Amino acid sequence: MLKYFSFLFIVLLMGCGLATTRPKLEMNLAQAAFLAAKESNAQTLAPGPYRKAEYYYIKAMSSYRRKYFNKAKQYAILSKKFSEKAESTAIRKKALENL
Repeated sequence: MLKYFSFLFIVLLMGCGLATTRPKLEMNLAQAAFLAAKESNAQTLAPGPYRKAEYYYIKAMSSYRRKYFNKAKQYAILSKKFSEKAESTAIRKKALENL
């Protein structure tokens, strides 16, 4: 009987998210992309993608703090995607203004 409970305990521990890794790389890349978009003045030159990037970045941070690492990774990837889009749009608009 004791062997059964010890086996059950080990299985429960493995299922509690111990096998899930923290998405540190994705979070760092999302942060760097978001800050780059902010520095390129994307909030005024590309407000649509910038707002989406900000929304997903906040969701990623919140999910990470709550230890929902799979969701945090998904949100970080989306934030990076929209941050890069906002930054490239802002840079393109700045270049066209200077012509």
